[in-house]
Amino acid sequence: MKKNTEQISAPVPTLSEKLQRGDLLSAGCPSRVVLKHITSRWGVLALMVLEGETRRFSELRRLIDGVSERMLAQTLQWLEADGLVRRVAYDVVPPHVEYSLTPLGQQAAQKVRSLADWVEVSFPAIMQHWDKTTAN
Repeated sequence: MKKNTEQISAPVPTLSEKLQRGDLLSAGCPSRVVLKHITSRWGVLALMVLEGETRRFSELRRLIDGVSERMLAQTLQWLEADGLVRRVAYDVVPPHVEYSLTPLGQQAAQKVRSLADWVEVSFPAIMQHWDKTTAN
């Protein structure tokens, strides 16, 4: 009997497929910028708080405990530039600005919520590892 020594390999993506999808493992991949914005501490929390809601800046700041005004504004600007957050400014006195998620932002919020839920559920096990580490 003859053994089959041929290996089946995954199809190699074309250059256009790589450019279209991105290559997060590559240092120069522009998708890393979006990943950084979404997965930053404040990005995750902003997406979660805006999921399914329209909120004013002051409400966001109140709900995301510990974020500075500067960091929240910067995070919202990043997420808006990435097409995840919609900012609507009303021409009234005093100024009134509302933030909500775009359809793309809703998708991202669902993903980070899953990660945040996993962290919360897994936290007791994580704490046990912390305890072991500090005991040694």
